[in-house]
Amino acid sequence: MGESRLLSRAEALELGPGWRHACHALLCAPCPGRLFGRVPLRHAVLMQMRFDGRLGFPGGFVDPQDGSLEAGLNRELREELGPGAAPLSLAEGDYLGARCEETPQRLVAHFYAKRLSLEQLRALEAGATKAKDHGLEVLGLVRVPLYTLRDGAGGLPTFLSNSFVGCAREQLLQALGALGLVPEAELRRADAASGNGP
Repeated sequence: MGESRLLSRAEALELGPGWRHACHALLCAPCPGRLFGRVPLRHAVLMQMRFDGRLGFPGGFVDPQDGSLEAGLNRELREELGPGAAPLSLAEGDYLGARCEETPQRLVAHFYAKRLSLEQLRALEAGATKAKDHGLEVLGLVRVPLYTLRDGAGGLPTFLSNSFVGCAREQLLQALGALGLVPEAELRRADAASGNGP
């Protein structure tokens, strides 16, 4: 992956022809459960195992016939998550930001986040195997562990040491902080402990 830079929505949309636009979304829900009856789960955050063995967020490339970033994103969510994604309807208000890179291709990665109820998220998980792209582009959904175990490595630090597609790892860290799903200090420690952090 080339060097990426952050852009606002307006800046991203002003880029000229020759740029491809992809939209992805972090979907999350409050999760009051506890791992082993002790470790608070906090929230359920969905990512997916992709066809290339990397972790990423649901979404994909926006086609010219989609008409808007959000229309393209919602189409991709239905294809990757199945009919249960139809009521989600992500909108401009769910937009978190964009990153662009010029190599290996000129790509803008737009990122969204939407809070769901735990029931909605569980319904998405249950129906994902019926999605058009299940077993093809998407090999399965995973939840991000938002805790660090006593050993300082298990949970989020180990999860962050996986292979992520494009800027998905940076998007995950950005969203977890911006949405207040993990305290900033804990997020920095988990990032550093992953071996991929600063």
